[in-house]
Amino acid sequence: MLLLAFDTATPAVTVALHDGMRLLAEKSVVDARRHGELLAASIRDVLAAVGARAADLTGIAVGVGPGPYTGLRAGLVTARVLGSALGVPVYGACTLDVIARAVASGAPGGDFIVATDARRKEVYWARYTATGQRVSGPEVSAPGEAGMSFPVAGEGALLYPAEMGAPIAPRYPSAAALAGLTAARIAAGEPMLPAEPLYLRRPDARIPGPPKRVTPA
Repeated sequence: MLLLAFDTATPAVTVALHDGMRLLAEKSVVDARRHGELLAASIRDVLAAVGARAADLTGIAVGVGPGPYTGLRAGLVTARVLGSALGVPVYGACTLDVIARAVASGAPGGDFIVATDARRKEVYWARYTATGQRVSGPEVSAPGEAGMSFPVAGEGALLYPAEMGAPIAPRYPSAAALAGLTAARIAAGEPMLPAEPLYLRRPDARIPGPPKRVTPA
């Protein structure tokens, strides 16, 4: 297996290569305005780091959000195009689950929340057990509705410290965690999500409606 994994659902553009047993290479850059540009360059860099070519890939793993429309679209479009061009499967995973996997590896000792920035003074969030098993969500809501009694991973706790629980690492998803999660689920025969965006609400962009009719005064 040579699995390429990446996530662009948050300000972090994170890319990794995984052979099914271990991480081979990883690169992450935080920049909320250049997802497409950084993703293409990072993919080239991780492939070059191990002397691999795109043709060597056997699968693509991509974070499907929830996340803002523009950044999320960059990752999903890239995953679909690569999968189609190379003839390899594309596996989707909830970005909140990816962050949760990284939290669980640090043994937090109890349930926790993962919350990322949904803009509009809201967060995308889900609740997890200490082992990273999702027990509720994902949802989008005001920060205070996600629960203050649990530690919170992701950017949400840092953006809304008064409304949310104590912040814990990591702040952003890691493609290494995404690759490990995907490889584990493939090995266990567990179903994966399709490479479709998990928005939880309509994008901010709207198609203009017909012009309003004007009647004489």
